[in-house]
Amino acid sequence: MARVRGRGNKSTEENLARLFRKAGITGWRRHLCLLGTPDFAFPKLRLAVFVDGCFWHGCPKHATKPKNNADFWRKKLAANKARDRLVTRTLRSKVSVT
Repeated sequence: MARVRGRGNKSTEENLARLFRKAGITGWRRHLCLLGTPDFAFPKLRLAVFVDGCFWHGCPKHATKPKNNADFWRKKLAANKARDRLVTRTLRSKVSVT
């Protein structure tokens, strides 16, 4: 698992940045200091984009379950999901609807 990168993943974040540029989507920033550290943020729109990897965030379709140290990984991935829910709930509560 040490080889799984936490940021700068070419197959996700960098490709999404390329797609934003190609589509002419502007106004985004990388890794702003916000709760949960979104991968992309659009400050003027008050929009945060998280590029969550299937393994680390427990994608039901693509995630694999490690066989070694299974109890540790089950707890670790459950904590990741709980943190994701907390961050989403907290950021949504801070958005003012006009």
